[in-house]
Amino acid sequence: MDDSQHLLLEWFDTIYESPSQVYHLALKFCPSSSWLHKYYAAELSQEVKVVRGVLAEWGMCYRTVMFDESPWALTCWNDIIAVGLGFGKIVTLHGITGSQTAILSGHTDNVASLAFSPDGASLVSGSHDKTIKLWDLQTGGVIKTFYGHTNQVLSVSIIADCTRIASGSADKTIRLWDTQTGNCHHVIEQQHWVYYVQFSPTYPWRFISESSGKVQLWDINGHQINPTQDGSSATLSPDGTQIILCSQRDIVVKNIDSGTIVAKFCVSKYLITQCCFSLNGRLIAVAAGNTAHVWDITSSDPHPIKTFVGHTGSITSLAFSSLFSLVTSCNDQSVKFWQIGALLTDSDATDPIPPSIALAAIVSITLHAKDGIAISCDLDKVVRTWDISTGLCNASFQTPAKDSRWSDVRLVDKRLIFVWCVDEKIYTWDVEKEELLHTADIPKDGMFSVKISEDGSRVFCLCGSSITAWSIQTGEVVGMVGFELDTFKASLIVDGSRVWVHSPRLEPLGWDFGIPGPPIQLDNTHLLYPKLWGVHQSKIKDTVTGRVLFQLAGRFANPEDSQWDGRYLVAGYWSGEVLILDFNHAFF
Repeated sequence: MDDSQHLLLEWFDTIYESPSQVYHLALKFCPSSSWLHKYYAAELSQEVKVVRGVLAEWGMCYRTVMFDESPWALTCWNDIIAVGLGFGKIVTLHGITGSQTAILSGHTDNVASLAFSPDGASLVSGSHDKTIKLWDLQTGGVIKTFYGHTNQVLSVSIIADCTRIASGSADKTIRLWDTQTGNCHHVIEQQHWVYYVQFSPTYPWRFISESSGKVQLWDINGHQINPTQDGSSATLSPDGTQIILCSQRDIVVKNIDSGTIVAKFCVSKYLITQCCFSLNGRLIAVAAGNTAHVWDITSSDPHPIKTFVGHTGSITSLAFSSLFSLVTSCNDQSVKFWQIGALLTDSDATDPIPPSIALAAIVSITLHAKDGIAISCDLDKVVRTWDISTGLCNASFQTPAKDSRWSDVRLVDKRLIFVWCVDEKIYTWDVEKEELLHTADIPKDGMFSVKISEDGSRVFCLCGSSITAWSIQTGEVVGMVGFELDTFKASLIVDGSRVWVHSPRLEPLGWDFGIPGPPIQLDNTHLLYPKLWGVHQSKIKDTVTGRVLFQLAGRFANPEDSQWDGRYLVAGYWSGEVLILDFNHAFF
């Protein structure tokens, strides 16, 4: 994929809404290695200077499509991607641009499974509303609805000649349906929920099922063929000769008839929930938590050739949309398009694909403009300092924090101080001396955010519906405030001694902890101009007029953490990237 394609796809929504944003925004974010950056650098406005940390190349995620509900399922056929959403809606997308091409409405509950017919003319859907529907994709109408399951339909598949549909359900049955009459021909009773069914692409008289970690092979009459095998996730290769069996963190690729092991792999984090083959059967992909891994099963190297990190929730489904791209859906309400390798043709589809660099997600970032640095902490609890003028990493430190989602780091009196929360305790650590300063107990009602104050004197923790402040010198509690607020996806923003709780759906709530006595609640007039707010769509806006002055877009639209001081904006991403923007005198 060349630079022009990357630019148009990554910024598709922004450019579609306002073509002038190609010059005002998109071109400024081209990586320094691209010819677009070199060609247009002299012509672009210097009011906003983009400095990138970690990566100087295009991101592996070249397109993100956001939805109002979480996508539960997706499937691909040529240049069509079908996405099953909550509340019964199915959306089809163009396989390259991600633009919406149709909406299919008819189900009344979450669409949990989708399957295209081999010719792409029809689509089968299974829903939590206990029904299966066969759709005509040319008209968008329902050809037939299949009734009979007494609980949620979890998986569907259509046979190669389109005469049969197989379905698996939470009613602990597998059912085989006649597509012409709508009648159920066979019911196969199981002991547990049936999570997956799939007809063989090339041996249409047989199909596989997965139920409670057991995978079985059946014939079209409902008779089991081979012995049961272990696997919590499974799928067949495009030629029907191989099967992926995933258990916990292990992946085994076998010949389905002989049982010969073709390849074995494993993942280091999270349990595997989804798997798929590439269109040519050479690559496999698995989803584990928020991460997708891709292996070449013809290689002896046990390491993934690609690791895709960027979703902020659990991946619900994945599929290869072409020889060079993978599509994933996630409960963070997004579908992402990932580039596996260079744009391949049939003649060079067997060329080696260069390995990717796996980066840990950034979970916190702080800005120290006077010292010329930004400081990041990632999910592996590695602390790095970045030069805000060049985007280069000055130094990196491994901290002892483990199994902690909540952490923060700041330069305090020329010392790097790192705090993290785990096991109902907060720990304070001197990064460069590798010394534990002190620990303190935290409330037991759930952790949502932890921040060090800008002057380095306090640590603030958002726990449930309360904020507690500790002295960073002694570890003693120096302030606490309770409030009534749904803190789901809430975060803390610290401004001196003032602390604000920000939630995507509500106005910020703030308190001043710098005065004697209990903290005093503030109103929004205390917000400094301009200030950075937002979790899903970070914006800089004038808090007096409400006018948006700047908004992050493209793959930079959803930072995990960000800070803004009136000139510099720094943001850290789940992909492991760090973004540094210098606005110079743009707002003054």
